[in-house]
Amino acid sequence: MKGQGLSADSFSLAFDRYTDMVYRIALHSTSNLEDAEDITQEVFLRLLDSSKRFESEEHLKAWLIRVAINTCHSHFRGRREIPVEQLPEQGEAGPETPVLDEVRLLPEKYRNAIYLHYYEGYTAKEIAGILHTRQNTVLSWLKRGRELLRRQMTGGFEDE
Repeated sequence: MKGQGLSADSFSLAFDRYTDMVYRIALHSTSNLEDAEDITQEVFLRLLDSSKRFESEEHLKAWLIRVAINTCHSHFRGRREIPVEQLPEQGEAGPETPVLDEVRLLPEKYRNAIYLHYYEGYTAKEIAGILHTRQNTVLSWLKRGRELLRRQMTGGFEDE
């Protein structure tokens, strides 16, 4: 994969290896099974059509995450939050938790940072590279996102 575009075999390997990750990101952002499937398909179509050269498997993985997030963002352009009634039922989309449901309600920058850090296991530095921002910005998003989650889950308000 180093220094060359994806061959049919490399695409097949990437599809097998990263489809679940892209789908989880899309489902996390959209909270809708059909939309997540469409976005996952679109991401891999973009990969298939891309002449991008990947330096490593990590580069490919970061590119897929970035494209998935951008595609989700484009899909919901103009919408700030996902209505609660569009969230899948408990267990409908795999292992769901009340915390993950609350994460989905966060503003996009916090939601993406928290998801990538806690659910996909990326460090703040890695997230900064994926999202094309500074590490300190990601650390701020994580801190503010955790604060918002704590308020959401305990029913607290800023004025309290």
